Amino acid sequence: MNELIKKSAGELAKLIQTKEVSSREIVQAHLDRINEVNPDINAVTVVLEESALALSDKADNASEDEKNRPFHGVPITIKENVDLVGSPTTSGIPLLKDSFPNENAPLVDRMLNAGVIPIGRTNLPEMGMRLDTDNPLRGRTYNPWNKDVTPGGSSGGEGAAIASGMSPFGIGNDIGGSLRNPAYCCGIASLKPSIGRIPFVRTIDGFKDFGIAAAFLTDGPMARSVKDLRSGLLTMAGRHIEDPQSVTVPFEGHIPQKPKAALVTKFENHTIDSANVEAIEKAGKILSDKGWEVEEVDAPETERVYEIWHKVLNSGMLDEMPEEAFKPETADYLRRFEKQFPQNDMTLDQALLERRRLRRLWSAFLTDYQVCIGPTWANRPWPIDTDLDPDIGIQTLKESFIFISPGNCLGLPSVALPMEVHDGLPTGIQIYSELYREDLCLAVAEMIQDEVPSPTPIDPV
Repeated sequence: MNELIKKSAGELAKLIQTKEVSSREIVQAHLDRINEVNPDINAVTVVLEESALALSDKADNASEDEKNRPFHGVPITIKENVDLVGSPTTSGIPLLKDSFPNENAPLVDRMLNAGVIPIGRTNLPEMGMRLDTDNPLRGRTYNPWNKDVTPGGSSGGEGAAIASGMSPFGIGNDIGGSLRNPAYCCGIASLKPSIGRIPFVRTIDGFKDFGIAAAFLTDGPMARSVKDLRSGLLTMAGRHIEDPQSVTVPFEGHIPQKPKAALVTKFENHTIDSANVEAIEKAGKILSDKGWEVEEVDAPETERVYEIWHKVLNSGMLDEMPEEAFKPETADYLRRFEKQFPQNDMTLDQALLERRRLRRLWSAFLTDYQVCIGPTWANRPWPIDTDLDPDIGIQTLKESFIFISPGNCLGLPSVALPMEVHDGLPTGIQIYSELYREDLCLAVAEMIQDEVPSPTPIDPV
């Protein structure tokens, strides 16, 4: 494995800045890695070789001021539902295979201004609507740890690409864990920011808006390094007029002299896999050794949060999507998922009022405790297509979603962080903090990653 593909985005930018390695060498190393492993993984859908090499030459001839940019000359990958001029925003469906945007998403422009070089687009399930990554346009993405288990979704292409060294940094999005699910399954890190911290803007006609469910949706960074997540957030964040709920807010806030962390190692109706419990407890021990007060607690009303997230998410979002967008198996799965609460007769207004109550409850909780550390998924990564199984799929998904949904339903920031490898697959934790306190969950994630280094990149198994 070429040493350059093991480096973080920040390390690569430093090598370019100090002229130890050229941007072209770094870009070429990652293009070579894509050529080597992507045929087995199918994470990268479009390779942007010609433009990437041209941009790398431009980066190597840039001014000294430009070379000080945080991502100068660094290759990245971008999920195929984020607008990048010159490449179609397919969202993984044949209907959009030729949908070329007229402008970049704002966060793409911000990353380009920070010096990045896009080298590829990455795969996702149809319209990002699964926790597995497969679609009729681009095919299946495989988990580099084990081809029989899901790489997660919907940013599964990004997760697999970063985990196998094809990219040091990626852009994905999250309405139901789509940044965090593949981070967990593939052994990388990701940040789901507070809703509005990073503007969410799309330009393809008919696919610009997501109705009321847009209150749950955000783009965000994926990487192996928590430091890269921080740099990515600071680059992408800030108000943009095309996203009415985007905001510019301070990044750092008050930290108590004796900070407290809540550990969640059990749920009332779900069993957290023992490997993930061990990872959560190890994270708590690391913080305790660093002077944090650590307590095991019950997370507030997780079942109710899940139910309200599900209710709002399914209030018309699927109706806005063309029926031909999904293959029959996916359409059947989505209908089962939509109907899993047949007894829930609350109106959308009632659900939104309940959401406000839950947001107040969790804000109080995350004021008493500066962070809450629990599982990313309660279960382990499951065999591919388990979510489509009419008998066990919905229950399996609920066990995966149960601690994911607070981030989306309540708008909270969260870091998904890989921990040690167990039975050939990475374990992981999730770190929540209060709205717009990404500084807290990132700081804690950095402390833990200093003690438990990233298990990736790996050669695909």
